[in-house]
Amino acid sequence: MEKQIAKKNSLKSVAEWKELVAEYQQPHLGRAIWQITNTLGSVFAIWVILYLTLSISWWLTVGLSLLAGLFLVRAFIIFHDCGHGSFFKSKKANHILGFITGMLTFTPYHHWRWEHAMHHATNGDLDRRGIGDIWTLTVREYLSSSRITRLNYRFVRNPFILFVFAPLFLFMILERFPSSKCKPKERRSVHIMNLSLFIWCLTMGSIFGALPFLVIQVTMMAVAGTCGIWLFYVQHQFEDTYWAQSEDWDFTAAAMEGSSYYRLPKILQWFSGNIGFHHIHHLNAMIPNYNLERCHKSDPFFQVAPELNLLSSLKSITFRLWDEDNSKMIGFRELKRQLAMEDLEEAA
Repeated sequence: MEKQIAKKNSLKSVAEWKELVAEYQQPHLGRAIWQITNTLGSVFAIWVILYLTLSISWWLTVGLSLLAGLFLVRAFIIFHDCGHGSFFKSKKANHILGFITGMLTFTPYHHWRWEHAMHHATNGDLDRRGIGDIWTLTVREYLSSSRITRLNYRFVRNPFILFVFAPLFLFMILERFPSSKCKPKERRSVHIMNLSLFIWCLTMGSIFGALPFLVIQVTMMAVAGTCGIWLFYVQHQFEDTYWAQSEDWDFTAAAMEGSSYYRLPKILQWFSGNIGFHHIHHLNAMIPNYNLERCHKSDPFFQVAPELNLLSSLKSITFRLWDEDNSKMIGFRELKRQLAMEDLEEAA
C-alpha cells in the first residue's frame, strides 16, 4: 500500500514528463543503421547457414532455427518502431523498413500499425477493451457470463494455448485476415502482405525444398511468436497493473502503472530490443527502442514503474481476471477462495 501511495505521489503532470522525454524521442541515424545491420544482417546470414546445414544435420538446422527466432523478435521490435514512426525521421523510410520487417515476421504493416495504435490509446481502459490487447475479463464479468463464455475464456487464458498455440495461430493465420473495423488502407495492407508472403514462400521453398523451408519457418515463427506474446503479456498482465473505467482513466497512470519495467539479463534485453522498458514506451511511443534505456535512467520519475524480473514475471502466468474490488489481477484459484470465504460469511 505504501509503495502504491508513493507511486501515485511521484507521478508528474503531462507537461513535466513530456519535457523530460523530449530529447530521447529524436531518432538517431547511426544507431538505427547499426541496429538494422546487426539484426537483419544476422537474420539473412543465419538463413544462408541454415541452407548449408541441411546437408549436414537436420538437428543442427532446427537448432539454428531456434536462434533465428530470437533475431526475429529483435526484427519485430524494429517493425514495431517503424509502425510508431520512431525508428527513422523519414516517414517513407519507416514505411519501407516496416514492410520488409513485416514480411520477415508475417505481419501486415499498416493493419498492425492501426491495431497497435488502438492498444496505446486504450491500454488500461476497461470500457475500451477488444482491439490489440489480450482478452481480459473482470471478476464480475466472468461470474455473470454464461457457462460457454467461461469455458471459452478459460481455454483462451490457458498458458499452453496462450503461449504455444496462439502465437503461431496469430502470426501464421489470423494476420492473414483484416479486421472488420479497419479502413481500406489497412485492409489493402493485409492483401498486399499475403501476396508478398506467397511469393516469398514459393521462392524460399524452391531454394530449400518445401518441407525443409516449412520446418525452418515454423520453428522460427514459433520461437519469435512465443517470445513476443510473453513479452506483451507480462508488460500489462501483472498483479498490480492498472485498469480503470473511462471516466477515471488517466494516460500517465496507465503508462507508469499499467506497463511494467521488465528487467532482463543484458543478452535478452538485446534480443528483445529494450522493450522491457515498456513504461517509457507507453509514455511516449515516439522514443525509438535504442533510446528507451537512456530515458529510463535519466530521471527517478521513470524508475517508479512496476518492476519485474525473469523469476517474478512467472507469477503472471497465474493471473486471469481483474479484481475490481481489490484493484489487482487474480487467478481462478484465488477467485475460488474468495467465493468460498463469502459462502462461509453468509452461512455464519
